Amino acid sequence: MLDEEQLVNAKSMSIIVTKGTLDWAYPPFILGSTAAAMDIDVTLFFTFYGLPLLLKDLDLKMTTLGNPAMKMPMAGKHMAMPNMISAIPGVDRMATNMMKNMFKKKGVASIEDLREACVEMDVRMIACNMTMELFEYETKDMIDGIELGGAATYLETATKSHINLYI
Repeated sequence: MLDEEQLVNAKSMSIIVTKGTLDWAYPPFILGSTAAAMDIDVTLFFTFYGLPLLLKDLDLKMTTLGNPAMKMPMAGKHMAMPNMISAIPGVDRMATNMMKNMFKKKGVASIEDLREACVEMDVRMIACNMTMELFEYETKDMIDGIELGGAATYLETATKSHINLYI
């Protein structure tokens, strides 16, 4: 068990990144870059659908399907989009553009900028070997500076980290 001094001096964090939609890409890169700026050693482990966040060419989308918490400010209210609407062609693209425009309007950094900040601050980014093979990704398609590793690589880091998150 950690004592109070160890908790105050927590200096490492690991995050498992499992989702790669526009809205789910923000938490690991915001937390990772913020922690790195606070002099915390950060490791991000990208697996399954989070792995595409390491691709050189990002084309992030979001969907309203199955996301009842997605309430957008419209006409002075916060309105949710019914799941049935998500079945209409083009709705996901519209939701993606709406979200990107809202981020831009509010001055929120882009995923590309946040990811670059993580790279510049030496956040350790591990691409899951198994997922790379499973989905037939190649390292040449990924950003520079990533590491390849598996569950054991992540667990070795996680067991030494003061903060462990799953996103």
